[in-house]
Amino acid sequence: MRPGAGSWRELTGWAVPHGYWLQRRHFGPAALKRMAEAIAQGETRHHGELVVAIEAALPPHVRDSRERALEVFGRLRVWDTPQRTGVLLYLALGEHRIELVADRGVAADDQVWNDLCEQIRRHLRARPYLDAMLSAIAAIETELAGRCPPREAGDETGRLPDTPVLL
Repeated sequence: MRPGAGSWRELTGWAVPHGYWLQRRHFGPAALKRMAEAIAQGETRHHGELVVAIEAALPPHVRDSRERALEVFGRLRVWDTPQRTGVLLYLALGEHRIELVADRGVAADDQVWNDLCEQIRRHLRARPYLDAMLSAIAAIETELAGRCPPREAGDETGRLPDTPVLL
């Protein structure tokens, strides 16, 4: 092979990291729509705001998934709710990492979020990804319902988008 040329794997796309394949295969438009509907339904019960961000692989400038989740939390403005009740569910598919970041208005200790992350991890290993994500959304929404004040009918203040973000 001549200098500077990629291997046949790189040229044919077979060198694409595993996370990109997972993202394309499991998180298409229909799956994203179902997840958005589950988030919207769950948020009718409380003032919490769940944002789901799914990334194929950590970018090169990031040392670990927690650091990246905090960066995404800020960039997606999950903190921008009137009662500081935003929660980010972040998945780095290529690294098999799950992070939950909650704003200060959600009164829960780290163990609650760690337990939820472990539950999500188990579900992703055992079930189809969409089913696992719908279970994760339901569990997080239940946690938020117990920790955030109820949402009044017609109250749309501070609403963040429900559709998961593919990074």
